[in-house]
Amino acid sequence: MKSFRPVSLTFILTLLIWGTIWAQTQDFPERPNPPRLVNDYAGFLKPDEIARLETKLDTFARSTSTQIAIAIIPDLHGYEISDYATRLAEKWGIGQKGKNNGILILVKPKTGREKGEVFIATGYGMEGAVPDAIAKRIVEFEIIPAFKKGRYFTGLDKATTRLMDLTRGEYTAEQYYQATRKKESTGGTIAGIIMLLLFFFIFFGNAKRSRHTALGRNIPFWTLLFMGGSAGRFNSGSFNDFSSGSGGFGGGFGGFGGGSFGGGGAGGSW
Repeated sequence: MKSFRPVSLTFILTLLIWGTIWAQTQDFPERPNPPRLVNDYAGFLKPDEIARLETKLDTFARSTSTQIAIAIIPDLHGYEISDYATRLAEKWGIGQKGKNNGILILVKPKTGREKGEVFIATGYGMEGAVPDAIAKRIVEFEIIPAFKKGRYFTGLDKATTRLMDLTRGEYTAEQYYQATRKKESTGGTIAGIIMLLLFFFIFFGNAKRSRHTALGRNIPFWTLLFMGGSAGRFNSGSFNDFSSGSGGFGGGFGGFGGGSFGGGGAGGSW
């Protein structure tokens, strides 16, 4: 009777390690071939919308060497979206080697069981132009509001425009931050105007009942209306301070250049 040698522990560990590596590689799509900057694996966008974004980002990449890519996937395979985005961007090599000037917008669409998620991953060379806090605000102000309304192309179009403008120095991260701060204040301004109007109607009703109220005699309607309008002027801000760019016609994306990512970026959900 033949005797069997025991399987070595090293051999078993090697198999487990290689099995884990193989399983992980199946969780991430391969680098697109032919090369594309917009890759929708979930049927999230319409074909013409993909084409418009591809042309826009291709033109930008050719004129600046900065590569902004979009990947839309149906499943994160148990990864946190930040981890998945960094790993995918690193695997594809978005951006130029040495410059590390790549950005990936990763979208995991909303389903009946799961919330939708989005993350902007920035390469090492982009972390100055697009700090994590600014990436977060782009997600919160450009992407999520549009996605909540089902306007997926609009959200991605706005986000890529902001990223393009920031990376080529159209305005600074601080200027973008201040602009979004003004936009935040508009919500409070509207609430303030409603409170002023509510106060007016309550006061006006009381003034009718009491003609001896000095305040009722001395503050006319137009003054209160002016107060409401002034609050709007002092506190509201239009995000249209920044122009919205658009892409021209590119000549076909040439491929990713081997950029590196270190985990920078930010995301959100809807």
